[in-house]
Amino acid sequence: MNFSSKLLENAVNEVSQLPGIGKRTALRLVLHLLKQPTSQTHQLANALKMLVDDINLCKSCHNISDVEICEICSNPNRNSEIICVVEDVRDVMAIENTAQFKGLYHVLGGKISPIEGVGPQNLTIDSLIDKIKKGTIKEVIFALSSTIEGDTTNFYIFKQLEPFGVKTSTIARGIAIGDELEYADEVTLGRSIVNRIPFENSL
Repeated sequence: MNFSSKLLENAVNEVSQLPGIGKRTALRLVLHLLKQPTSQTHQLANALKMLVDDINLCKSCHNISDVEICEICSNPNRNSEIICVVEDVRDVMAIENTAQFKGLYHVLGGKISPIEGVGPQNLTIDSLIDKIKKGTIKEVIFALSSTIEGDTTNFYIFKQLEPFGVKTSTIARGIAIGDELEYADEVTLGRSIVNRIPFENSL
């Protein structure tokens, strides 16, 4: 792909690194930005800069937040005795959209996957166990994707939590095997939370 401008080429190269964006799509997006009012493109650039510089991870649940403790964790109306364990921020959003869950979350930041070099030490499992050790949590809901990696992660955490006697459950299999949680429709996902089953029964 030949470029008449090095600045254009650099912008296209950067945009094409985004997931699902090839060079042609990146070129189309960059040319579109050039046609927009300068102020609008500056707003986009500033929003991205602030996202990178100012975003926080909640110190309690590891969800993305503007402050140290996210709105969900600091909400007194949430049930702090129930924690829903999810893979990433997109899963929190998906479950929140169902309006069926009133507890708190714990974002792992991924799933155990030896092939990709992701082990338990790369996730926030230790901080989850620290929460359970305090004795205030009565139930942990596993809401990871129905994949081999998700099931492996569920089982690993389950074994780590066994000594503490906390109730563990998993979302009902209204979610098809192999499906990612974020792509499930809200009704199915909501029902799977409400109709969760003891984790031992899913083994």
